[in-house]
Amino acid sequence: MSGPKCCANPPTLNPTTGGGHVENLGGLNTYVNGSPHSKLAVLLVSDVYDALNLRKLADKIAAAGFYVAVPDFLHGDPYVPNAGRTLQDWIKDHGTDKAFEDAKPVIQAIKSKVITAIGAAGFCWGAKVAVQLAKREFIQAAVLLHPSFVTVDDIKTIEVPTAVLGAEFDQISPPALLKQFEEVLTAKSEVDGYVKIFPKVSHGWTVRYNVEDKSAVKCAEEAHQNMLEWFAKYVK
Repeated sequence: MSGPKCCANPPTLNPTTGGGHVENLGGLNTYVNGSPHSKLAVLLVSDVYDALNLRKLADKIAAAGFYVAVPDFLHGDPYVPNAGRTLQDWIKDHGTDKAFEDAKPVIQAIKSKVITAIGAAGFCWGAKVAVQLAKREFIQAAVLLHPSFVTVDDIKTIEVPTAVLGAEFDQISPPALLKQFEEVLTAKSEVDGYVKIFPKVSHGWTVRYNVEDKSAVKCAEEAHQNMLEWFAKYVK
């Protein structure tokens, strides 16, 4: 399930990116932005690359009125292609189960800020963490973007409204698997959810795209808007 396609188009990272700041939240270094007086929060769980790549998106979500947190679930050790460690070896040291456990105190720290509702969005590797968090005790809504490692059984356990945004060209979560997710979500009458497959895009398109490519930017921004609309509907 993990391979070269998962890590195509690695981001160019800039540690000074973003209009927020970094603080310790639930034991993790976390980029935060948004009004500290907001009662609504969004947690972003990155892909295998450094969470710094999500800061621009976090700022966009914060501008919509949410308190946004982007924890470093990778503990300062993102995957670096061609650095002498295979993705498979990296994943052995960065299991999503551990990230899920790390997320629990982060969620509690967010709630301690008088937050009354939380949404979680996971990208690639982070989607597996987000789907594990998709329980009423943790969050109120989830969005899974070009998910990796997510299974049909994972979707069956979802307890909160969940949107799945997938790619037409994705060897990790191909359209056939996404259709199975859709069947499960449709059958869960007690939980709202949907699957949207974006045409002519590849795995990672929402966060790893060429900003000079107008078509790529348009597709990414459409996904970002879908995510914001989902959170506006259910994180309230």
